[in-house]
Order: sequence, then C-alpha cells, then structure tokens
Amino acid sequence: MRFLFYTHSLVSDWNHGNAHFLRGVMRELLRRGHDAVALEPSDSWSRLNLIADQGVGAIAAFRKHFPELRTVVYGTDFDHEAAVADADVVVVHEWTDPQLVARLGRFRRDDSGFRLAFHDTHHRAVSAKADIAGLDLSHYDFVLAFGEALRERYLKAGWGKHVHVWHEAADTSLFHPLPQTEKRGDLVWIGNWGDDERSAEIMSFLVEPTRRLKLATTVRGVRYPVAALKALRDAGIVYGGWVANAAVPRAFAEHRATIHIPRRPYIEALPGIPTIRVFEALACGIPLISAPWNDAEGLFRPGKDFVVARNGKEMRRHLRQVLSDRAFAQELALSGLEAIAARHTCRHRVDELLEILARYRPGKPPDERAALKEAAI
Repeated sequence: MRFLFYTHSLVSDWNHGNAHFLRGVMRELLRRGHDAVALEPSDSWSRLNLIADQGVGAIAAFRKHFPELRTVVYGTDFDHEAAVADADVVVVHEWTDPQLVARLGRFRRDDSGFRLAFHDTHHRAVSAKADIAGLDLSHYDFVLAFGEALRERYLKAGWGKHVHVWHEAADTSLFHPLPQTEKRGDLVWIGNWGDDERSAEIMSFLVEPTRRLKLATTVRGVRYPVAALKALRDAGIVYGGWVANAAVPRAFAEHRATIHIPRRPYIEALPGIPTIRVFEALACGIPLISAPWNDAEGLFRPGKDFVVARNGKEMRRHLRQVLSDRAFAQELALSGLEAIAARHTCRHRVDELLEILARYRPGKPPDERAALKEAAI
C-alpha cells in the first residue's frame, strides 16, 4: 500500500517527539514492502527552530541517519489533491493547518480511492479544546488517539465516530542497548522545558536529587529559560542543549540511569499516556525512575519495568539504589527491555495500524461489525 503522512515535521525532532514515532513507523512499513512518504509544511515551527538553533547541518544529518525516508516540503501552491490521489492511506497529524485538515476531508468525501485518518499525539484535546473542536473531521474514516483517555475525549465530544487507540512506541532498529559504551555519568534526562507544564517537577525530581546526591547529571533538550539554566548550573548539572534523536541511544548508554517527568496535562487529564521517551529509554536497557504517573492502561509493570518515585525524597532513595546496586539496576533494565520487546515496538504499532485499516474499505462505509465492536469497547 501507499501511505502518505501529513506531519508537522519528519525532518526535525526539535521539541517534536512525534517525529521519532513516525520515522519508526515509516521505516517498518518500508521494510514490509509498502510505500511511505511524509509531507511537511514549509513553515514548520520545529524545522525552522532546528535550523535557527543548529544550522542546516542538522537537516543533512537527518538524511544521513534515515536515508530511506522520503519527505516532501509543501508550500501554498502545492497540489494536495494530486498527492492524495496516488495514496491508499492518508494519515493527518493534528498540528496540520485546520484549513488543510478540512480540505483533505473534502477530498475523501469526493474520492473513495483512499482511507483517511486523523492522528492526535498531544494534549490539546484537554488544554486547548477549541482548537480540536474547530477541526472538520466529518469525512475522516477514523481517528488515531495515542491513549484511551484521549480516545474517550474524542468520543464524548463527538469529534469522531470511529476512534482507535494507537500508542507511540520505540523504533528498536534504532533504540537498543549499546553494552560496549563507556559510562560517563550517573544520570541523564532528555526532555524539553516546554511551557511550564512540569517546571516544579523538574526541580523536585531532577535538580534537587542531583544536588543532594552530588550526581554527575546531564540534561539534553530545548526551550530552557534563563532561570532554569541557572538552576541546572547551581546543581552541577551539565546542560547540552538539543540532541538529535538518532544520538539518544548513545546518550542513554553513557549513563547509568534516567528519569521520566510527565507533563502536568497528562497526569491530571490524560492518564495512561507516557512520553515516547519511556518507550525509547526502556528499549535501550537503561534503568528508569519515573515521577508519579498513572499507567491506567497497564502498558507496563510499575515496580518491575521501572520504579515510581512519589516525591523528591523517594526519587533520591531510588536513585541511590539504582546507582549502588548493580544487580537491581540490571534486573530493572532487563524487565524494561522485555516489556518493549513484547508489546511496544514500531513493529507492533504497524500491526495495529494494518488491523485497523482492514476494517475500512475504500469506497464503502466502515465495516459494521468493526463499528459495533468498537462501540462495545
């Protein structure tokens, strides 16, 4: 089949974690003999910030690391109708311009030759509901939501008749253990500051434990304000700025532990949805300690695949144990690897996507049995 992905960006992962997942999904589709192309707007916020931060060399590095991936940058004069005419499946990310979202829906209404899906991997359904409510999804075959709580939001609001859970996952062809890598530090956290959605948590679960335990800690990510950078320096934390996702497995391998600090909207309104870094870290075989997070869907085995720290004090205790007890750290890492291999690779997600697509036939309404089965979930 021919897959067309409308993305915010495939080339840039600057403050754009969904690029990680789509790269893995596209690579898996290509391995199976399908065709996959990504489209991204010429004014992509992520790509423009990446170039401003790192220069065009970062774009060249993407081409080097992912030579098999094809992406097309479109402007105002791009012929979208011709692009979708050659596709069997079109997947539209929720950061796509609302007018284009509606336009692609009209193409689907008038052309029964392809299946059209809307893909949501953010918390705007709860944090900016008007933005999602304003999207015209009336002619989309189905919605892919990256968690059950998000799926329920869509159904309750009437934003889609057919909504399926499609969690993110690890691209294990890229994210895997690198056992021969020399350890250079104790703790690494790879995460962006964002919009003050976890600023207090970063201080409590990262900065203070590092300062009190005198850990060799590295932070990689973007959008850190001056005050945050000062707090990192005062705690002795090395801040390295942006890191390309292709380099993250080595960053994990060079450290003895990592942490997960979820953003507040996911804790408060969308339980069960982890950041993609959880999948990627566990796939790399690094022990993971998480700030409070409700694994409402049972994706993992908290306490076995990773440990949970309810507060800063518990974070310090867990860090001491992981860094001093090699057997415990290894057991945690192996369990996390096992969980990823069993359920959470891009191979699994492509299987799920193909299963969902099988319920929808071009030119026909969704299979009634599939709709009844979905309604019963």
